Amino acid sequence: MTGENTDTLVNKRDSAHGYFSYELVHTCKQTGARAGILKTPHGDILTPIFMPVGTNSAVKMLVSDQIADTGAQIILANSYHLYLRAGTKLIKKFGGIHEWMNWHKPVLTDSGGFQVFSLAHLRKITEDGVEFRDPKDGQKHFISPEISMEIQQDIGADIIMAFDECAPYPCDYDTAKAAMERTHRWLERCFRAKTNPRQALFPIVQGAFYDDLRKESARVISGYDAVGYAIGGVSVGEPADIKNHFVRLTAPLLPENKPRYLMGVGTPEDLLDGVKNGIDMFDCVLPTRNARHGSFFTWEGKKIIKNKAFWDDENPLDENCNCYTCRNHSRAYIRHLFRCQEATAATLLSIHNIQFLVDFSQRCREAILNDRFGDFYNMNYNNFVKG
Repeated sequence: MTGENTDTLVNKRDSAHGYFSYELVHTCKQTGARAGILKTPHGDILTPIFMPVGTNSAVKMLVSDQIADTGAQIILANSYHLYLRAGTKLIKKFGGIHEWMNWHKPVLTDSGGFQVFSLAHLRKITEDGVEFRDPKDGQKHFISPEISMEIQQDIGADIIMAFDECAPYPCDYDTAKAAMERTHRWLERCFRAKTNPRQALFPIVQGAFYDDLRKESARVISGYDAVGYAIGGVSVGEPADIKNHFVRLTAPLLPENKPRYLMGVGTPEDLLDGVKNGIDMFDCVLPTRNARHGSFFTWEGKKIIKNKAFWDDENPLDENCNCYTCRNHSRAYIRHLFRCQEATAATLLSIHNIQFLVDFSQRCREAILNDRFGDFYNMNYNNFVKG
C-alpha cells in the first residue's frame, strides 16, 4: 500500500471493527473446515451458520417468535425489495429493521445488486450506478454505490453488503472482467459512503467463472480491512461441479482470520461442500420455497409431503429433528393440510426446513470441533445428493 494517501488508507479499514470481531475457534484436522464466533452488536453468531432469508423483512409464513424458536442466529433481508416497498425511510422512522420486524438478533442485508442485475430488460448499467424500472409498476429508479449504502444504513442491519455487478452464467471473458472491475471501483465508493460504525460492510468477490478473474477479485477485496468477506456470482444457473470448483478456488484466498460468506447457497449438500472448502456463512430461500411446494429435508434426503405413502404415516417429518413441527405433528396430518391447501401446512414445513438447516450447520460445527468433519461429510453427503 506504499504511496497511497491517508484518506485511502482510512477508507480501506472498516470502522465497524470496534463493534464486531471474529474468532477462528478451530480448524478441522481432517479437512480444514472452520468453526468460529462472529460477534455483532445484536449477539454472537456461531459459525458455520445457515441464515434464513426474510426478503421483505419477513421469513415467509413465519412470525419472529417462530423464527427464533428454530434456533436461527441471524436472518437476511433484501434492500432492493425494502427500498421499493415499504420504503427504507419508513423503516428508519420505526428505529430500523430490528424494531420494524421485532427481531433482536443480527440481520444482514443484501445490497440488491443481484436483484437489479437480474432485471436484464429493465435496467441500464453505467459507471455511476444502475437505472431500472420496478417490474410491478414500471416506475423508474436509480441505485448507485452511495445510494445503496444510504438504503442499507437506513434499514439498520448489522451486516451490509457492497453494491456489486453480478455477471450472468454463462458469459464471455470480457463481460466478466468488466463487471468485476466495476465491482472493485464501486467497492471503494461503498467504503467512502458508509458512515455507521455499528454496521459491518462485507466486500464481494466477483469474476464469474474464470480462474484468473476470481483470483484477482479475491486479491483486491482482501486489500480492504473488512469485518468479513463474501463470495458472490455463484448459484446463478451453473452446474454444481463448476460452483464447487470456484468456491474451492476462492475461499482460501480470503483472509483466514475473517468470516467467509457464500451468497445464495443453502441445500444440505451445498453446506457440506462449502464448509469443507472453508466457508462460514450461508443463506438461501430454499427452506421456505420448498415448504410452499410441499418438500422437506430429512437425514435421508429431500421428500415430498404429498406422496401417497405418507397418507397414514404417524411419524414426524424426521425422527432426528426436534423442531415444533416434528414434536407435535405427523406426516399424515401435514399431508392432509397440504392437500386441502391449508396455509398451515407451509408454515409447519417452513419451521421444519429452517430448523433442519440451522441444526445441520451446528452439527457441522460440532464435527469440526471434534476433528471429524471429513467423517461427517462422507457419512451424509450421498444421502442428500440421492435424495
